[in-house]
Amino acid sequence: MSTGLVIAIVVAAVIVLMALVVMGRRARAGRELKRERLGERVGGHRQEAEAHSSKAGELTVEREARSAEAAEEAREADHHAQLAEEHRQRAEEIEAESEEVGERVEREDRMSRRHEEQAGDLEEKL
Repeated sequence: MSTGLVIAIVVAAVIVLMALVVMGRRARAGRELKRERLGERVGGHRQEAEAHSSKAGELTVEREARSAEAAEEAREADHHAQLAEEHRQRAEEIEAESEEVGERVEREDRMSRRHEEQAGDLEEKL
């Protein structure tokens, strides 16, 4: 082999090695860039997860407050229903008493008319 050929082969090998090194560096830089972008996405997702977790905590407090309020309203409604039933029963009792008094009024009116007639009859006899 001639010296020129050996030099050409060595130069070609050096060029190939340099190209491989450059390609390796580019590949590594690409992987690092991809890893950095994925890291940013991971950070974004974690931040979103934290925000949603915080919102869920706030909504849990609100849900508990509304549940307590609903339970209180239900108790209040039960109380009002009981009062309404008591008033309904009392109204029925008063209505029955009113009917009894009405019957007594009619009876008293009849007796008044009868006594008025008797007084009239007695006056005629005088």
